[in-house]
Formats: sequence, C-alpha cells, structure tokens
Amino acid sequence: MTIHRSRAASSNLPGFLSFRTSRLLTLGVLLVLLCLNGGAAGQASPSPPTKSAEKPYALLFGTVWGPNNLPLYGVKVKIRRADQKKAKWELLSDHSGEFAQRLPVGTADYLVWADLKSYKSLTGKELKQGQEVKVHIDNDERADIGLHLK
Repeated sequence: MTIHRSRAASSNLPGFLSFRTSRLLTLGVLLVLLCLNGGAAGQASPSPPTKSAEKPYALLFGTVWGPNNLPLYGVKVKIRRADQKKAKWELLSDHSGEFAQRLPVGTADYLVWADLKSYKSLTGKELKQGQEVKVHIDNDERADIGLHLK
C-alpha cells in the first residue's frame, strides 16, 4: 500500500511556521514603535489650559415671558450700559425663552429690553413692548431677570 501526499499538505507546515514567525516579528516591531511613539507623544504634548487662566466675568441670565405667562422663543434681546446710547449686545431667546450674556466685571448699570420689530408670534397676535429692566452689577456675579411682554 502506498500513501500519497498532496503538495498542499506537504507545503502547509513550512508555510505555517513562516507565517507565525513573520506575525510575531510584525507584532514585536509594532510594539516597539508604539512604545517609542507613546513616550515621544507624552513629552511633546502640552498640558491642557487651566480654568484659573480665564478672565472673571459677570453673568446676566434672563427669561422672556409672553402675555399669557409662557416663555417666548426667538425674541431679540438687547443689552446696553445705562450710560451709553446704543445696544452693545444682541441675542435671541432659546426654546425655553432663556438668554444669557457675559458682562465685564466691575460696578455698572445695564438696561435690558426686547426688540419686537421683526418678531412674528405663532398666534399672529402682535405683542407690545414691556418695560426695560435695569440691572446693577457690582463684581463677578450672576443676575437673573425676567422680561414680561404685554
């Protein structure tokens, strides 16, 4: 009885060993490269900036209320210092009717009002301007206000 070996069976063993050896070498080279790259990246990357480097500020936070005492979305809000004529900041109320603006630190009075010239309400009813709100800021503090429209 004769046993015949196929070529594929005889060539599998050396091919398997060479594949395993080359795989181990490749993994070893990758590991060395990762270690070298990780050490260089750790030394070259700057540390993240600290929060203490930020300038202090005051925060003006408010809500725009409609005549039915529901918050209004998309109302233009203007803010200016009481001793100036033009508005320095303009922003829009969000979906909760809220707005927020950072102000410089220091003692100052600010006037806040809603600009309704380009505002279109969903009901089609025309809104009337409410009163300007005067806000006094002493230092780096937060002031909460409400703008009530008629």
